[in-house]
Amino acid sequence: MTDRRAGRLTTADGARMLVLSALLCLLVLAAMSAVAIGTVVIPFSHITAAIFQFDGSRDHLLVMTIRLPRVIAALLAGSALAVSGAIMQAVTNNPLASPGLLGINAGAAFAVVTVMSLFGAGVGDIYVWFSFLGAAIAAIIVYALGSFGAIGHSPLGLVLAGVIVATFLTSLTTAVLIFDQNTLDAVRLWTAGSVTGRTMAQARTVAPCILTGLVAALLLGRHLTTLSLGADASRSLGQNPIVWRGASVAIVILLAGGAVALAGPIGFVGLVVPHIVRMCIGVDYRWVVPFSALGGALLVVIADMLGRLVFGSQSFPVGVTIALVGAPFFLYLARTRLRGET
Repeated sequence: MTDRRAGRLTTADGARMLVLSALLCLLVLAAMSAVAIGTVVIPFSHITAAIFQFDGSRDHLLVMTIRLPRVIAALLAGSALAVSGAIMQAVTNNPLASPGLLGINAGAAFAVVTVMSLFGAGVGDIYVWFSFLGAAIAAIIVYALGSFGAIGHSPLGLVLAGVIVATFLTSLTTAVLIFDQNTLDAVRLWTAGSVTGRTMAQARTVAPCILTGLVAALLLGRHLTTLSLGADASRSLGQNPIVWRGASVAIVILLAGGAVALAGPIGFVGLVVPHIVRMCIGVDYRWVVPFSALGGALLVVIADMLGRLVFGSQSFPVGVTIALVGAPFFLYLARTRLRGET
């Protein structure tokens, strides 16, 4: 009986690994296509030559300075947002949760707007650091506030603190933009969620944080599965939910903070992708995390490419394209959840 059960588990894991490998191949193909397609179509052979044998030609410059950094930013942001969304849904035991629940988007936006208002829009890549710092500070404040009171250290406390901090910071950001038109013009594209104009230097700045967060999430997959069962169930299984919830929030800060710093507050990725993954492969976070990482990266890369092709604009925000898909799915998800509770 045990051997048969183990065999079935091995077969299921093998099937998941096969699907994961296929998803990885699809992601590589989509990334290469995103680099190749544009106002000037570049053959795949020229792309690989630009990466490994750069010669300074027009096509090579186009690949290395504009298209490849944009695709790398989409890969990093998409994977980070999807995995951080999956973690938030495990921490709060709520499939409607997303990285913005920790006030990360609001904190990053407030930091960027404040820096640009004080020092001007020409601060270069420095705003990436301030964006990450604002996101991290906002998340830490939310977690600290959510730890106090009668509902402290609970998913409800975290949600309430997140709503309060995000609303407050969003109001401050709006106030700054009302009195500073120049800053509004400078950050309009970033606040919509965009990978336009991203540089390799910006990607290198946040890549270590995002990659560290992804590795940590993979290593904590089993604990995230236990945490997603709820506080009572996790305690009965010997887990300290407070400790692991804190560790999970730290990972979300690395992932979502880095993603927002790089590409702005791209919505719906952290909500839609993890939910689709769980519907397809189950609730084992040892698999949810890698599938979410690849699925989120694939979604952002394809959405950015479609935005450029359909709307004919190299600067069209990927956040808008994803919202066109994510908003209907969110409504479906909310209706399904409400129907299940009645």
